[in-house]
Amino acid sequence: MIAFLLLLITLLLFTIGFQVYLKRSLQKQLRSIKKQLTDIVHGQASGPVLIGTDHKQIAELLVSMNKLIDQNREHARQFIRTEQSMKRMLSNISHDLKTPLTVISGYAEMLNEKVDMPNQERERILSHIHEKTDEMTTLIDSFFDLAKLEAGDKHLPLEAVNLTEICKRSILLFYEFIETKGLDVHIDLPDSPVFALGNEEALHRILANLVSNALRYGADGNVIGLHVYAEEDFVVIEVYDQGIGIPESDQQHIFERMYTLEESRNKDFQGSGLGLTITKKLIEQMQGTISVSSIPHEKTSFICKLKREKG
Repeated sequence: MIAFLLLLITLLLFTIGFQVYLKRSLQKQLRSIKKQLTDIVHGQASGPVLIGTDHKQIAELLVSMNKLIDQNREHARQFIRTEQSMKRMLSNISHDLKTPLTVISGYAEMLNEKVDMPNQERERILSHIHEKTDEMTTLIDSFFDLAKLEAGDKHLPLEAVNLTEICKRSILLFYEFIETKGLDVHIDLPDSPVFALGNEEALHRILANLVSNALRYGADGNVIGLHVYAEEDFVVIEVYDQGIGIPESDQQHIFERMYTLEESRNKDFQGSGLGLTITKKLIEQMQGTISVSSIPHEKTSFICKLKREKG
């Protein structure tokens, strides 16, 4: 009987001791977790939180916690990228607005000072003022259009549209410029109408942006092309040129706000840096995709894919 009591007491003491050990071990693990989290919060560490544990609940907590840390880190990176993009955008907008404003101010001063200016000269100056005012209006309109697209305030009603006909009309808008420059135009459109899920107004703007972009950066290659073809479930629009191309380091940024290539030399088609960003947003609103590939002086292509519809 005494031996049984001694055994029972020993078991109880062992159980109590083991529980104390587990409690202290748990407290130690929690202190370690707290310290690592504190270091992460104060920027002294970047995670993840790591400890050795056999405690199932603690292990599950660590998994969830590290997922949250990863998400927070990604959000922080996105915030930094967005902040840098906004700073660059505001800087570029300020520069782009300052240039025409300076010209307008200079011309206005000339008109004010030279009261007896010949009518022909006055008309030339007024024409320049009007041109620069249009540049400012276009830039401001593009900025607000992008803001609406990003905020989800611009609704695009989608329907089956005749992509072949839209492409024909869009390329004709640039016919005079292309002919004047003597560019070699490659237009490859289907013989019969091809329909896609889209918005006609948005598609005209997308094509205008892509063609003007090809003229702006690729006119030195003397070739501009428009190719439309149908796949099983998609319709593909390809706008290409054979100009200087887009460096690989720039291709991943080409659709960012206000991102412009330094190599743009065609002053007839200077852009605001918003065109490709707006193009991407419009394509995505039509449930499509856009991509770019470039081999300098061989072929630089912007490829849009839209869902195919039966006409």
